[in-house]
Amino acid sequence: MVALESETQSRPRAGALPLIAICLGYFMVIIDATAVSLSLPALGRDLGGGMGVLQWVVDGYTFTFATLLLSAGALGDRVGPHRVFCAGLLLFTAASAACGLAPTAAALVAARLVQGAAAAILVPSSLALLQAAHPDPAARARAVGVWAAIAGIAAASGPVVGGVLTEVASWRVVFFINVPIGLVALLLTVRHVVRPEGHGRRGLDPGAQAAAVAALGLLTFALIEARTRGWLSPAVLGGLALAALAAAIFVAVERRSANPMLPLSLFRSRPFSGGNAVGLLINLGFYGQLFVVSLFFQDVRRMSPTMAGLALLPEGILVSVASFLSGRLTGRSGTRPTMLIGLCTGAAGLLALMAVGPRTPYLLIMLGLMATGFGMAFTMPAATTTVVEAAPPERAGVASGAVNAARQVGSTVGVALLGTLGAGGRLAAPMAGAGAAFLAGALVVAITVRERPSR
Repeated sequence: MVALESETQSRPRAGALPLIAICLGYFMVIIDATAVSLSLPALGRDLGGGMGVLQWVVDGYTFTFATLLLSAGALGDRVGPHRVFCAGLLLFTAASAACGLAPTAAALVAARLVQGAAAAILVPSSLALLQAAHPDPAARARAVGVWAAIAGIAAASGPVVGGVLTEVASWRVVFFINVPIGLVALLLTVRHVVRPEGHGRRGLDPGAQAAAVAALGLLTFALIEARTRGWLSPAVLGGLALAALAAAIFVAVERRSANPMLPLSLFRSRPFSGGNAVGLLINLGFYGQLFVVSLFFQDVRRMSPTMAGLALLPEGILVSVASFLSGRLTGRSGTRPTMLIGLCTGAAGLLALMAVGPRTPYLLIMLGLMATGFGMAFTMPAATTTVVEAAPPERAGVASGAVNAARQVGSTVGVALLGTLGAGGRLAAPMAGAGAAFLAGALVVAITVRERPSR
């Protein structure tokens, strides 16, 4: 009886409910990265603070998300992804409520930091649970495609939902909406998601974790402060130098650690390294442009939050379709052609947006946004699959943590850097930077990913 019960717990369960439960958790993570963009002017008026504060409302979330993902992946490998996923759902739901109740800008940024930490706990364990439920590589690629499609729906609907809720109710409702979603996801996870055991081999490597937090925190500070202080100011140059030093310390600590949270040996695999680089670059370009374009529509084109959200809708209108098609093409032909198609399409859309000004016909803007959204959504599942497949099965948690950490580092840097380049509502410089990031990703794929098509 005990053996039968153990076998039942470890065997992937049939039906759609496990996948729905996992995808709901990821849905919350992504919608909170996009919906808040349309709420920024309103919450800025309510709570006070300039552009720097608004950047930290966005980057506070992605900062802790990025820096804690690796430890969260290691934790999932150690104690089991099911337990970690449930803990992340609880924390994210509570932090979302705290964001909605925040009385000051400082309190909101603090709650966003906690929310980002919860997101870091959720994402690696969600991918590990997907892998356990779909041991066949082709089936796993399709499941990742569905997982990414749900995330694409969240990314696409986030600006519209954020704009509408902000205009008809309050920016606070944008955060409160996560509470019922989180509770439903938790119930479904407890009742229907398989419980793979942890491997119990690796610690959490606090020295490397502290160095990672310092490196990204200092880099984010320097990029945000460059907007007001100037790129050559002592604070900005000092922040960049200290960020580089902290990054070097991170590498040194990981090389000497008996149980590193990010085994550097994984980067000997060219696909693993390339997939992570692509994840960083696509998020740098996409989320950086989303921040800039959201403010452009409201501050320069004088759109209401609802209209600005609707104006951004074309960017996400093909996201779910692109993510689904990405999973299908990856299952048949491998990740290399999929990523190249997505990155080149996204780059074309971003570079086209360089010419947008206050009087540009919206139809032209729409075409650029659609190409950008399609390119991002088509690339992301393939990049994720590249990294997870390049790592051994017992490193599933740390591999998924690595690619998602790379993506969130890209988001943090993208908002800070492109937000600074877009001062005054100008789009040419930030869109050029975003397009260059996508083209650099295509070059990385061409060099590092040379797989044969799947049969």
